[in-house]
Amino acid sequence: MQGRALAQTVAAPPAPAPAPARSLQVLHWWTSAGERRALDVVMNQLARQDIQWRDISIPGGAGMGAGKVLKSMVLANRAPEVTQLNGVIFGEWADLGLLLELDNVAVQGNWEKQMFPTVWQLLNNRGHVVAAPLGIHRINTLFYNVAIFNRLGLTPPRTWDDFNRVAQALRNAGITPLAQSAEAWQVATLFENLALAESGPGYYRQLFVEMRPSAYADSRMLHILRQLRKLGDAMAQPVRERPWTEVARSMVSGEAAMFIMGDWAKGEFSAWGLTVDQQFGCVPVPGTGEYHLYSTDTLAMFAGNYANQSMQETLAQIVGSPAVQSEYNKFKGSIPVWRAPDPHMDRCARDSWRAFSRGPAYQAPSLVHRMATDETTKDAIIAEVQRFFLDRGVTEEQAQKRLAAIARTLSRHRND
Repeated sequence: MQGRALAQTVAAPPAPAPAPARSLQVLHWWTSAGERRALDVVMNQLARQDIQWRDISIPGGAGMGAGKVLKSMVLANRAPEVTQLNGVIFGEWADLGLLLELDNVAVQGNWEKQMFPTVWQLLNNRGHVVAAPLGIHRINTLFYNVAIFNRLGLTPPRTWDDFNRVAQALRNAGITPLAQSAEAWQVATLFENLALAESGPGYYRQLFVEMRPSAYADSRMLHILRQLRKLGDAMAQPVRERPWTEVARSMVSGEAAMFIMGDWAKGEFSAWGLTVDQQFGCVPVPGTGEYHLYSTDTLAMFAGNYANQSMQETLAQIVGSPAVQSEYNKFKGSIPVWRAPDPHMDRCARDSWRAFSRGPAYQAPSLVHRMATDETTKDAIIAEVQRFFLDRGVTEEQAQKRLAAIARTLSRHRND
């Protein structure tokens, strides 16, 4: 009896409950096949640090839906630890004191010297680094179906006159020249490309960064609107609202021959097993060969009570590392944020890198993807452009006046 009692006394204690898994909740809008492949690169590296990526993926091009979900989560005091937050908008969140400052990570990684100056400046808010960059997309990209162009003996267009000739040859062959969706952000993508082609980054910045009413009243804006309407002749009518992935599919299937979209479409084509210059090609949008209409993928971290700071800084270190930059951008279709060229880039990426490397005078921040201005201004312009595109009853002159009125109203608010 005494022995049994002693045995019971010295019996091994019960096994401790397993420690809760370390994890970060991440909100984003990367949902296509190419985007998921790129994201897997980051998730796998995070897992190697014993940190789980808890996914909140919100479908919808250009992050329209994700932005609304994020605001509702923050207002409900349920902010995710990490969020995709592209463009100037993360400065607004930082000004509210909600974002984790990543200064130590940036110093350790020598970000200021290693990154393109435009990217480095974007990450900084009032002297602090408030986001971690993943890659740089080129929005002014025209994709084309190589088999169709070869069969008809066509050369990818470099000017809009070239485009018109190619479009006519395609129509004669019974092929839709340009794949397009009526979704607001996709229509506005054409609009901002035409604005860049019209008069270069200087005029583009007057329109979308400085919001000068005089720039909208300029005769060049009237020409841009006429060009946008004329592009409708190259599309299958009526133009329907379709996800960009479906529009991309219509080009590679041969239903249409060309597609104007950011180079994330290249990442999607690659995920479908297609190869640059074999099944699809890419050139700058006509009239924009020297320029880079850019958008930068970034992750921002909500500070909260700083309980997750170590894991958040680990994620920032991972996305900034050269190896992850190379692999992520290969799958995403974009280029790394480092000044040094990545030897693994394909031809399209090399063209993008060379254009971006020319510096700020050749760069134009995307309106559609929040690189140029605040959310309210962006949404107002995009809505007006879509209305003009869909409603033939709205004349170019009327649309120009409405855009100029938007610029006057919003520029006054900026100065108040």
